[in-house]
Amino acid sequence: MTADLPEIVAHFRFEGDLTDGLPYGFGHINDTYAVGFRQADGSYRRYILQRINQQVFRDPDAIMENMVQVTRHLRTRIISDGGDPERETLNLVPTVCDNSHYVTPGNDYWRAFQFIEGARSYEQVENPRHVTCAARAFGTFQSLLSDFPVAQLHETIPDFHNTPKRYEAFSEAVSLDPGNRAVSVQREIEFVRRRQEEMPVLVDLLEAGSLPARVTHNDTKFNNVMIDDLTGEAVCVIDLDTVMPGLALYDFGDAVRSAANTAAEDEPDLSRVAFDLAIYERIVEGFLDTAGDFLIPLEIEYLPFAARLLTLECGMRFLADYLLGDVYFKVQHPEQNLDRCRTQFKMIQGMEANADLMIDLVAAYDGRLPIIP
Repeated sequence: MTADLPEIVAHFRFEGDLTDGLPYGFGHINDTYAVGFRQADGSYRRYILQRINQQVFRDPDAIMENMVQVTRHLRTRIISDGGDPERETLNLVPTVCDNSHYVTPGNDYWRAFQFIEGARSYEQVENPRHVTCAARAFGTFQSLLSDFPVAQLHETIPDFHNTPKRYEAFSEAVSLDPGNRAVSVQREIEFVRRRQEEMPVLVDLLEAGSLPARVTHNDTKFNNVMIDDLTGEAVCVIDLDTVMPGLALYDFGDAVRSAANTAAEDEPDLSRVAFDLAIYERIVEGFLDTAGDFLIPLEIEYLPFAARLLTLECGMRFLADYLLGDVYFKVQHPEQNLDRCRTQFKMIQGMEANADLMIDLVAAYDGRLPIIP
């Protein structure tokens, strides 16, 4: 058990006596622990305890304000729909002072959640059916929040999916190149530059008012959905740090990016990496099943493009972080961010080769819209 966990635990309204605390999950950003407690009746109960990474999230108070508002709204909607609010949304554990989080004397921000037992997240797709269920969960998440006043939310990471600004940051990383890594990745740098004209498309449509701002998750990796161990159904969307105003297309695109890879995100052997069109179809099916009723036609038309753009954006971010010395994403070895970047670019090549089929599949599951060329 990490030495300072018992002191942190004492500031939250946990039930029982602390017995253990271990690192938990796959996250690249925050420090996450599963902490176990022995109850008075002898039973065992776990919670999630998490330290917010303030190098990434510069305004943790804004994150927690968003999280309180969103989880409260989700809980109300889930109850009204006859669901189980203890499993279908994250539930914050209050501090002993009834706050949503605890700030240490050293200014570390900690928060805690009820542990969702009997479910888990998957780093990589093991059962294709899980993908459909996860896509339904992301669509449901947006649907439940479609009546939430989006202007009430803080932008927790400014311009998080503003792809043109991500490109500016990428270009700056190429120029700075503090570790002299750029010389070995010229092919990857040119890959990004050749696709620069695509980057403003969604931002321009949003700014023109053609696409609506929505409450979006903005980090819809496959492993951000808990899957029930027995039923295989999606239980809960997790990791709400980046919930803020955005585009529904961001959530769909990132879901495709993370799940439709035939290999791990950091697979060094690119011969194992490909864009899985069958997985893409399952995401289209699941997402439109729960989100299709409230999305406008233009949102649905741009779903295939969003999958490609969000994959490009993420690959560009991995490459920029590699050039800057791995300061944002956690790495286990020096080439991991480069491996991550290369898998994204291999995926894009597969999407570009299957662009017409991707459009046709959206048309088939929507069944009512003209599709953009």
